[in-house]
Amino acid sequence: MTSDNTTLDASAPRLEVDALLDDPHTRIVVCCGSGGVGKTTTAAALGVRAAERGRKVVVLTIDPARRLAQSMGISELDNVPRQVKGVDETSGGELHAMMLDMKRTFDEIVEGHADADRARAILENPFYQSLSAGFAGTQEYMAMEKLGQLRANDEWDLIIVDTPPSRSALDFLDAPKRLGSFLDGKFIRVLMAPAKVGGRAGMKFLNVGMSMMTGTLSKLMGGQLLRDVQTFVAAMDTMFGGFRTRADATYRLLQAPGTAFLVVAAPERDALREAAYFVERLAAEQMPLAGLVLNRVHGSGAAQLSAERALAAAEALTDRMAEDTHADPPAEAGSAPEAAAGPAADRTENNLETNGIVDLDGGKAGSRTAGGLSPAAAAEHVTPTSASAAQLAAGLLRLHAERMQVLARERRTRDRFTALHPEVPVTEVAALPGDVHDLAGLRAIGDRLALNPTDTDA
Repeated sequence: MTSDNTTLDASAPRLEVDALLDDPHTRIVVCCGSGGVGKTTTAAALGVRAAERGRKVVVLTIDPARRLAQSMGISELDNVPRQVKGVDETSGGELHAMMLDMKRTFDEIVEGHADADRARAILENPFYQSLSAGFAGTQEYMAMEKLGQLRANDEWDLIIVDTPPSRSALDFLDAPKRLGSFLDGKFIRVLMAPAKVGGRAGMKFLNVGMSMMTGTLSKLMGGQLLRDVQTFVAAMDTMFGGFRTRADATYRLLQAPGTAFLVVAAPERDALREAAYFVERLAAEQMPLAGLVLNRVHGSGAAQLSAERALAAAEALTDRMAEDTHADPPAEAGSAPEAAAGPAADRTENNLETNGIVDLDGGKAGSRTAGGLSPAAAAEHVTPTSASAAQLAAGLLRLHAERMQVLARERRTRDRFTALHPEVPVTEVAALPGDVHDLAGLRAIGDRLALNPTDTDA
């Protein structure tokens, strides 16, 4: 029989969240995982807890749903860090929050690494506008760019990053290299050739040496788009090396000892399979993994009552009710129900009574029935029968059995992960009864993140 115990095995190391947040050497915490597992809420809860424990924190989210802004009481987040009000600052901490504006971040890179005329030419270029708004990998690349900017400013002693929602939790690791390679790759260098040679001579050189290639590109991309790309490349010429340099610097920053990755997952098979893959990828890339946050774990206040015992008790109650129903004696002739079918009953059925009219259907408190009580008044005198109490108990036992089966399934799923990765510290976050929509809810999540199972009997 499978145990319904939901506490972590003694062999699984415990993720000490408070120790991680309190360590002054921890400068960056990256929350990552598959979509829909609570990364944004976890990042925000960590930010609130760290700030109220004395750290100066900024939370960077890439979640476009704006749940972070709502839960922190901010009307809107943008590309500029905004201080969160309502956080307890008695320990000297502060909390700021921001949401990545992908295009604005790209614009800032251009404005910061080009003179005014060249920057204007780039920002107004149609190809650049498409690239900065939606090129594959741009969002992830800009998230890492913004992280690098925040870390370089050294204004906050802890940066918490909520990674982009994507089909793969690995995208943001690949994006800096992917976009950097694109902007500094052979294709771009080919398009840059006319600009480097100069004017019409350059175009003549390109047309003579690569007429077949440019003809193909014109057909694939369209003549105007090709010209826009070439103009963009010419304007960006001095910046291409910088993209690769910054991408490499950001990657090294993610590998630095002051960075800690937290993999967030739900206690579900697909989410933990992705988490296991991500743990292996982090190890391969030599990224510092702090541990796994197992989010929305279900619990029970009566875990000692197994699903099997609860179902057996419910079946026993159901059988007992069935036996009691069959044991009831049939009504005898001349019994009260049949006697009521006489003249007096006829008078009652016609709303007639010797001392007045009876309101049988209205159910008004002041009306009378043949029994002397109105329907409403009679309902007040009804007490639960043993059968209805047994029905209720059987239903509750079945609900408990379902909950214990969920707990057992979550435990088995979790144990498969810990068996594959026994070295990964884990913390479990008990599911809240409702959604998190304010600072109080974020504090509750933070308390659960740092809670040791031995601290509570729940």
